[in-house]
Amino acid sequence: MSTPRQPTRRDFLRRAANGFAMLPFAQLLHDDGGPRVPHHAPRAKAVIFLYMDGGPSPQDLFDYKPRLVADDGKPFAMKKEPTQFQKDGNTLGPRWPFRQRGESGQWISDLLPNLATVADRLCVIRSMVAEFSEHTNANYFLHTGHGLQGRPSMGAWIDYGLGSASQELPGFVVLNGGLIPPGGVDNFHSGFLPAQTQGSVFRMRGDVVANIAPREKNSTWQQRKLELVRALDAHGLQRDAGGDAIEAAIANQELAFRMQAAVPELTSLDGESPRLQALYGLHDEFEHTRTFGRQCLLARRLVERGVRFVELTCPNTGFDRWDQHDNLVKGLENNCRAVDRPIAALLLDLQARGMLDETIVLWGGEFGRTPFAQATNGRDHNPYGFTMWAAGGGFRPGTSFGATDEFGYKAAVDPVTIHDLHATVLHLLGIDHERLTYRFGGRDLRLTDVYGTVHRQLLA
Repeated sequence: MSTPRQPTRRDFLRRAANGFAMLPFAQLLHDDGGPRVPHHAPRAKAVIFLYMDGGPSPQDLFDYKPRLVADDGKPFAMKKEPTQFQKDGNTLGPRWPFRQRGESGQWISDLLPNLATVADRLCVIRSMVAEFSEHTNANYFLHTGHGLQGRPSMGAWIDYGLGSASQELPGFVVLNGGLIPPGGVDNFHSGFLPAQTQGSVFRMRGDVVANIAPREKNSTWQQRKLELVRALDAHGLQRDAGGDAIEAAIANQELAFRMQAAVPELTSLDGESPRLQALYGLHDEFEHTRTFGRQCLLARRLVERGVRFVELTCPNTGFDRWDQHDNLVKGLENNCRAVDRPIAALLLDLQARGMLDETIVLWGGEFGRTPFAQATNGRDHNPYGFTMWAAGGGFRPGTSFGATDEFGYKAAVDPVTIHDLHATVLHLLGIDHERLTYRFGGRDLRLTDVYGTVHRQLLA
């Protein structure tokens, strides 16, 4: 004899819908998204992911190789793997000088003079490997741990695992600086997880978030519209036995309403000192530095208010992201100019406020670039060995981990996979990546699939 099934939340809502159709009943749903108990004591509470869309060139930024300098312009001495565009040229050394920075002696090129001043806060991983050499699949893999669309993003998993620490803001926010990566918003999707865990994309436009302001001319009109939507949603729950999508819509609508009150205060920087605004580059003569500086400052303010995962996309500097198949010098100069000052300011600001120890700042793209030229003045895609770095949140500062070969082509010492990176980030947030699962399609699925190792050498 089977045990009677306990009524679910959806059952309760369906039975009660007629009695409270005009009430803001989504609060009952919102409570399910509140903070949850982690698997173990966390080192970090939040993540700020500085996503460098397109694949930055480590050979020009963080991965100094004397052999690459010595062989510049010569035929490449290693076997070449198939590349994206098959226009392979000779060895291409770094176009800018490298120097050892800080007490830790981190190798950072002259392209990043501001980031070089905070070198001792960085945990640089020089042996990252990925499984895809094409942007869309590589982006899905970086964001979701799977090379095809449809899986939940890392931010969605973290929101699902930890719950929101704010009732006025979503747990996963994407600050769109102007470029949505190949693969589109599916990089920020909830997949099979509850829909309210998907990334909320804030479109940055000047001093406002463009897609948050209400369209109605007065609050009475808006409230009447919301009451109608609530009634329709309640009716839908009564009729639909599989109402997860409706429940998610209710929760998202109520959250959007609360955000309209919270976001103007969030985006108003009047309370930030002129010195701090200048530190972030908000008055820089380069437009894209101002854009990314504002994103970085807003990321700090979002984390302060309880957002779990904030991802920043890059401004459009006119050189196709960090994807320099040609015009390498000008493209990298503009990209670095846009992000260098704001990122250094973000780390200093978090440190000064005592927030860096509990906030993971993660930098990187979906793969790296080749140590040989594409044609004469570009680099092709390279997933075989590239650099990412992390700061704060329990990552060991002033550390370089792993290494590529003498040309910076392939990971040669202590390779770190994307699944390893995900597992390590989740660990620092108090989440066991093998236990954070969701039953779907007859399987207990997770961000790291059946892979992933926590690299404890990266931890402080």
